Amino acid sequence: MTDNDIPAIAARGLRKTYRSTTAVEEVSFSVARGRVLGLLGPNGAGKTTSMRMLLGLASPDAGEALIEGRPYARLDDPARTVGAVLDAGGLHPGRTARQHLRIAAALAGIGDARVRPLLDETGLADAADRPMRTYSLGMRQRVALATALLGEPSVLVLDEPANGLDPAGTRWLRDLLHAFAQRGGAVLLSSHILAEVAQVAHDVVVIDHGRVVGGGRVDELADAHGGDLESFYLALTDTTEAHR
Repeated sequence: MTDNDIPAIAARGLRKTYRSTTAVEEVSFSVARGRVLGLLGPNGAGKTTSMRMLLGLASPDAGEALIEGRPYARLDDPARTVGAVLDAGGLHPGRTARQHLRIAAALAGIGDARVRPLLDETGLADAADRPMRTYSLGMRQRVALATALLGEPSVLVLDEPANGLDPAGTRWLRDLLHAFAQRGGAVLLSSHILAEVAQVAHDVVVIDHGRVVGGGRVDELADAHGGDLESFYLALTDTTEAHR
């Protein structure tokens, strides 16, 4: 098998239990280079746990989580391989976006030269020297995305990246992910905004109660359900109050 045959992202038979609760059971999916995979499911379905295992933030009880064919801990240069957004709430409120990116770049062994272009690319240049306590949720989300892009990675793992973005920001994110995939990058995207997933993702996987319950190519699934990805999703998931 050549490097090009190895999926950029692969989850194989993942299982994770916390005390008496099974968060993920037999979860498998893969993302090829040049593709965006939408990971869908109700709150508590196991999406974030699966992403955390891919990023080495949680250890699977069974199965394997691989980035470019390796567990995260065995990547030669993680920052230049995978960028991630799991939570935009962990940013230091007293730092500016420019300070945050410079610190993140130094910790990853990346030069300052990437900071200014990323501030421009993410629409933060005008606010780059304001403390992040003054930022809206959407602006903090842009900082998190800029941090993920610092190392010019080939893989992105994004948990609800459109959270807090206004319509213009959502369109900007969509264009960014399309361009990233067109350059050969792979994206794993978790989102509750099904209409947005339908516009940005090539494929989807649906998780419910910790298990994969369906998936496929977005265009084929939409065609089979009257052009409506939401109908496909709701037919597979248990949308009770217990998952809200």
